[in-house]
Amino acid sequence: MSRSGGVEAVVFDLGNVLIDFDHTIAARRISCFTDKTADEIYQLFFDSPITGQFEEGKISPPDFFAAVKRMLDARLSYEEFLSVWNEIFLFTDTNKRVYEIAKKLRSRYTVVLLSNVNRLHWEYIKKTFPIYDAFHHLFASFEVGARKPSPVIYSAVLSALHLPAEKVFYTDDRADLIERACSLGFQGFVFKGPRQLLKDFARVGIQGFPDGE
Repeated sequence: MSRSGGVEAVVFDLGNVLIDFDHTIAARRISCFTDKTADEIYQLFFDSPITGQFEEGKISPPDFFAAVKRMLDARLSYEEFLSVWNEIFLFTDTNKRVYEIAKKLRSRYTVVLLSNVNRLHWEYIKKTFPIYDAFHHLFASFEVGARKPSPVIYSAVLSALHLPAEKVFYTDDRADLIERACSLGFQGFVFKGPRQLLKDFARVGIQGFPDGE
């Protein structure tokens, strides 16, 4: 799929690009198993250091579950936790359109998925939503051992692709992650929906979408 000059690979973020999610769903459900409110659970737990370690693959799912129980003084089994923890994802019409775009790119470009994600969510999505088949390469933070915006995870992508950063288009819903990628030489664009994505493609010469489809 190599070509002279221009973009050769397209990298997509996962959350709120290819699949939407809502952590407050889990917080509300966990509140049924603890004396803490959903808001307290969200503030205490999500984006906490322990969650970051889980996304970097530094602790196992059982150890993560034990930490959750301890932090929240929660009364639930591991099986109950799996349901609560995983059932937060939504596959919207926007997500479906982005998935279709990614599949269409496959014949002309190397298509990559790059996500800050823990093992439980990654495996649940793989089992529940048909989206991973659009990609030639999958990079999950828990497998790489680093999360965006660490340069380590971006470097892992470039090493696997054998490409310089300027030949890689990258879209993500978080501006801070795009900013870091651009500082490393990527052609990065904040994801603002499928229509804007196609306009961003046109800006860097990505072909295969005539008539703005």
